[in-house]
Amino acid sequence: MNKFMGTGVALVTPFTSDLAIDYPALKKLINHLDRDEINYYVIMGTTGESATLNWSEKIGLLQFCKNNISNKPIVFGLGGNNTLGLLDQIKIINKIGVDAILSVTPYYNKPSQAGLIAHFEMIAEASNAPIILYNIPSRTATNMEATTVIALAEHPNIIGIKEASGDLEQCQQIMIHKPIDFILISGNDQDTVEILQMGGCGTISVVANYKPVELGNIVIEMMAGRAPNAKKINESLLKYYALMMSEGNPTSVKTALKTIGICQKYVRLPLIEGSKALEDKFIKA
Repeated sequence: MNKFMGTGVALVTPFTSDLAIDYPALKKLINHLDRDEINYYVIMGTTGESATLNWSEKIGLLQFCKNNISNKPIVFGLGGNNTLGLLDQIKIINKIGVDAILSVTPYYNKPSQAGLIAHFEMIAEASNAPIILYNIPSRTATNMEATTVIALAEHPNIIGIKEASGDLEQCQQIMIHKPIDFILISGNDQDTVEILQMGGCGTISVVANYKPVELGNIVIEMMAGRAPNAKKINESLLKYYALMMSEGNPTSVKTALKTIGICQKYVRLPLIEGSKALEDKFIKA
């Protein structure tokens, strides 16, 4: 079984009141997620506020997670719009070691599809760890088209894609034409059931920070062929999906985690903390 089948959690990065990384809270979160329903951890993605952490903080957080997560794979978010700069960072990650790299499409400079292929092939050649592509055009302004994904899927060190475009037809085209061992991972909690129905292998979930057992069981039930059970669980979570989107990610999920005593809701600018109204909604949900 592929180690990235099932439910991966896109970990938040807890902060103290002075906006340093709150390592005791991160340890509490890791303990909260140490469940059979969770298969792997994703750090330094969108939810981990990778855009506002410096490189030394990212490395420190990675080392902490490696020291405190012993039984499940760790995926490290490493993407950007400076390909050559990424190669220098990959050299460091090669020495530390991770189970996979999650690499988002370059943002702001809006490369062509041919540019995306060249970018990711260069990263895949440089990395010791396998690459999981990450398509989230709502944040990057560039969509990685299905034909581009299929071309990149031929590279032996590119093993899958986290698809967060919300375009289920595009996901279907990837499923139809991909190599058999290339994995399609849901990148939106609200799309997970549909992506699993078309043959996807799991999810990288934001909501699983807050509801790990429920999110994990959606995937378990779908992959066991018990879709009605999965859909019933999914329906019970719809209110949380809506709340998680109401003030953005990771503002909303940190607000949710505050209500269950995992971490405070501090975020770094330009993000701002979740509202008291949102906090109350999570308490009442």
